[in-house]
Amino acid sequence: MGRDTQRGDLTAFPPDLPALTSVRLFLALGVVLFHYQLQWPWETLTVTGVLDRARLGVDAFFILSGFVLTHAYRVALDGGSFSYGRFLVARFARIYPAHLAILLFVVVMVFGARLVGAEFDRNFYNPLGLISTLLLVHAWLPEFVTAEWNGPSWSLSAEWFAYLAFPIFAWIGLKLRHRPAALLALAAAIFVGLDLFYQAAFGKIVVQAEASMGILRIIPEFLYGVALYRLGERTHVEKRAAIALAWLLAASLLLLMHFEADDRVVVVMAGPFMLALALLSKTDAVGPLGAPVLLLGGEASYALYLAHMPILIAWKGIVSALRGIDSHYTLAWWEVGCLLVISIAAAVALHLLVEGPARRWIRQRAGQFGSPLDRGTRISAGSQPPDV
Repeated sequence: MGRDTQRGDLTAFPPDLPALTSVRLFLALGVVLFHYQLQWPWETLTVTGVLDRARLGVDAFFILSGFVLTHAYRVALDGGSFSYGRFLVARFARIYPAHLAILLFVVVMVFGARLVGAEFDRNFYNPLGLISTLLLVHAWLPEFVTAEWNGPSWSLSAEWFAYLAFPIFAWIGLKLRHRPAALLALAAAIFVGLDLFYQAAFGKIVVQAEASMGILRIIPEFLYGVALYRLGERTHVEKRAAIALAWLLAASLLLLMHFEADDRVVVVMAGPFMLALALLSKTDAVGPLGAPVLLLGGEASYALYLAHMPILIAWKGIVSALRGIDSHYTLAWWEVGCLLVISIAAAVALHLLVEGPARRWIRQRAGQFGSPLDRGTRISAGSQPPDV
C-alpha cells in the first residue's frame, strides 16, 4: 500500500479524474437512447437488454455524485474547513441555471401550443406540478400531483436533496474513512432496507423509484459512492492492472445489461466500474477517455440529460401537427438520427452559453469562496444526472 500524497500516502487520487468526466457522456447517451427506443419501431429487447438497462445510468450518476463530491471536498472535509453555505452556493450554481432554462423552454412550448390550438395533457402540465418542479421538491414525497414538466428532472430533485443532506453523508464517510468495508456494508444495509420498504409501499423495487419519493433511490447510492471513494483512496494498483480491471468490469456490466439482469445487480456492479475508471488516473492510464471531445461531451451531459425529452416532445408535436397525425406516432429512423444530433448540439450550446456563464456569475455574486470546486477541479462539474 502506498502513501496518500496529501497525507503522506502515495495512493491519493489526483485532482482531475477525466475518465469519470468522459463516462458521463456515455451514461447520458444511454438514457437518451432508452427514451428513444420507446418511440421507435424496432424491438430491441428481442436482441439485447442493453438499451433497456441503460435507464440505470441515472443510478450510476447518483453513485458518481457521492464519489466525486467526496473527492472535490476531501481536503476541506478531512481538515475540518468544510463550509456548508459555500457548498450549497456551488451546487445551486451548478444545477439550477440549466434546469431553469429547460423549464422555461417547456413552459413556452406548452402555452405556445395552447395558443395555436394544440393541447397538452393538463393532468401532466399543471400549476402545482410546475411549482414543485421549479423548487426541485417533486421527488421528495409520494406523487400526489403529477409533475411532468420535464420528466428527467425528478432525478435532479433527488440530487438536490442529497446536496442538502451532504453533511450527513460526509460525516459518516469521515467517521468510517479508515474502514471502507464498514461503509460499504452500511450502504448495502440501507439499500436493502429501503428496497423492502419501497416494495411494500409502492409495489416496485427502490431502483425504480422516480417521482414518488425518488430520494429513497439516491440515499444508499450516494453513500455507496462515498464508500467507494474511501476505498479507492486506500487502494494502489499498477497501470496494467488498472486498465485490465476497467475493461473487465465494463464487459461484466454490459453482459449483465445484455442478459437483463436484475436492476439492483446492475446498479451494484456500476459502483466498482466507476471506481475502476477513477483508478486509471492514479496510474496515468486514462488513454482515449481523456480526449477533449469526450471531456466536452461529459461536461455537457447534464444539459443533454435535461434537454432531450423536451426536444423529443417538441419534435413530435410539430411533426404531428404538420402531417395531421396523432403525436403518439412511431419515429422513423431518420427522425431518431435528427433528434440525436439536435439534442447533442442543443446540450453543448446550453452548456457553453447558459450553464457555464451562469455558474460563474452566481459564484462571482456570492463572493467566490475558494473551495476546491472554485479552484477548477474538472470532475467538480461532473456530479449531476443527468441528475439522470
